[in-house]
Amino acid sequence: MDRMYRFQRHFYDLSRKYYLLGRDRLISDMRISEGDHILEVGCGTGRNLEILSRKYPDTRFYGLDASSEMLRNAERRKESKALRNMHVVRALAEEYSHSDTFGLEDPFDAIFFSYSISMIPDWESAVENSLRNLRNGCPLYIVDFFDQRSMPAWFRKALVAWLKKFHVQYRPDLLPHLKQLEKNGKGSLKVTPLYKTYSFVAEFTKTP
Repeated sequence: MDRMYRFQRHFYDLSRKYYLLGRDRLISDMRISEGDHILEVGCGTGRNLEILSRKYPDTRFYGLDASSEMLRNAERRKESKALRNMHVVRALAEEYSHSDTFGLEDPFDAIFFSYSISMIPDWESAVENSLRNLRNGCPLYIVDFFDQRSMPAWFRKALVAWLKKFHVQYRPDLLPHLKQLEKNGKGSLKVTPLYKTYSFVAEFTKTP
């Protein structure tokens, strides 16, 4: 991971804005209150956390990522913008805990994945672990690639080939997995397709 991002981190945000569509839609739709503790799983360079930290100065934002190289950018962003309500650490999505990793007494008030599920090999464990670290009645948000069935075949093929270069892939079992969790009484699910079927935002509210 660090080997891949050692150089990419310098132009990551500039290049990703053209195809990681829906990130700002998620940020604007998230339910956030003063005093909340909110986590981004796979925060990368801290781009999303900076936007949120500036918008909600009285809310605490946390981020984790497996790449120390990407976190170098996130830390630099935090320091240069004096974002005192932003905190990032190196950790794995399937192993972190609100207490041991972040020193918090209570679980998070919201957790979100922004185009990181498609990069996490054991994404099922990452989702389950996040639900364990989320307060009852609170939302888990995911924005990521959809099936793109409404897009031309040539476009889908080209995008898949491009994403493969960065170890990124669409997870066709993700939404069925969330629907099964809803069926099992773990929470309620709302899915919003974006840009036809290019991407989607999912909001899974953990059962109180």
